[in-house]
Amino acid sequence: MRTTIQNKTACAEVESLGAQLMSLKNAEGVEYLWQGDPAYWSSRAPILFPTVGNVRNGTTVIKGKPYAFKRHGFARNMEHVVLDSGANYVTYSLKDSEETKAIYPFAFELRVTYRLVENGLTTEFTVFNRGEECLPFGIGGHPGFRCPVMPGERFEDYIILFEKEEHAVCPTIDLQTGLIDFNNRREVLRGEREIALRHDLFVNDALVFDALQSRTVQVVNRISGHGIEMDFSGYPMLGIWSALGEAPFVALEPWAGCATATDEDDVFTHKRHLNVLDPGECRVFAFTVRLI
Repeated sequence: MRTTIQNKTACAEVESLGAQLMSLKNAEGVEYLWQGDPAYWSSRAPILFPTVGNVRNGTTVIKGKPYAFKRHGFARNMEHVVLDSGANYVTYSLKDSEETKAIYPFAFELRVTYRLVENGLTTEFTVFNRGEECLPFGIGGHPGFRCPVMPGERFEDYIILFEKEEHAVCPTIDLQTGLIDFNNRREVLRGEREIALRHDLFVNDALVFDALQSRTVQVVNRISGHGIEMDFSGYPMLGIWSALGEAPFVALEPWAGCATATDEDDVFTHKRHLNVLDPGECRVFAFTVRLI
């Protein structure tokens, strides 16, 4: 089931399956969100929970037992219930069930709120520990954005523009396993703010930033100024990705959690950047996208 929300400057559509954002348009009706062409990537903006990225061989160990974990977790493939909605917002809920406990043995609730703001959209994740033991989890966003946005533009007309000058030496992703190698890094920025977009940036999967000073990043056309800006404050990591084969989109991925690292074991609670909630506790993670 789809829900449409709107204000004077933007309009969004959200699907209850996965609580996934399906469309984000400006007041003139220009679509900014990637529309899920299966030739490149069929998703649009999946929610990553309770893990971000891969675990080794698709299996992780929780409470001494092995559990099968698909890439990016299960929230993106499950039906979410609408809790509340208004003209410019909608809130979804996903709670633990027998199905989820078979693969993630914890009591939880994930609420996802989409709220339109001036020329943009805030996505808010609230994770509740509904059980009597600590709740470990990773969470993140994965929205893809059309690039180019306007007819006649080229992918190469766009840049990734950070808020501050950055010296970024990024961990790499093992293409065979999908694990992150924090001990094998490549320099991406040297006291610079921008990266010129080109498709071969992503031949080794996503660019993974784990030590940024910037809290905002843009994907913007250096000529026309069209694009988007994301405020990812509160997330320790940011992934930037596009599919191979000259895919006309760029995904900006704020992460509070990441794939298993090559130097980690398979115990879920040993993962880097994992979040842990005490019984009865909740935590909010949010990011805002503004249309330029």
